[in-house]
Amino acid sequence: MSEAPNFYELVGGEAGLHRLVDRFYEVMDSEPRAAGIRAMHTNLPRANQKLFEFLSGWMGGPQLFVEKYGHPRLRARHLPFPIGESERDQWIFCMIRAMHDVGIEEPLMVQIGNQLWGVADFMRNQPEAPSAQG
Repeated sequence: MSEAPNFYELVGGEAGLHRLVDRFYEVMDSEPRAAGIRAMHTNLPRANQKLFEFLSGWMGGPQLFVEKYGHPRLRARHLPFPIGESERDQWIFCMIRAMHDVGIEEPLMVQIGNQLWGVADFMRNQPEAPSAQG
């Protein structure tokens, strides 16, 4: 009995993941709703490569990021950037849009999106916005 395919295989392996990450940064670079996080990314080609390497291992494919940089230490690596709910939501918006645009089917998109939301939420290092309720 073979194992169920992992996210890496389900998005199309190396080529599929490259399409997803490339589209993610295209959305970030062109979508006004992502201006906040776009401003934090000064070197898109480098960011693209690092996200590809991280997601490769995170999705069950080759551990490219770990082999190159060691443990991801995501929160520590993101501490220099002010990340609040808005930035988290912008990042997730770009990823969901990219998954949609590259043709990832909705059930898989929801599974990956839910898992990535947890990762993105963990990156927050700014206090929550005050409640609008009076």
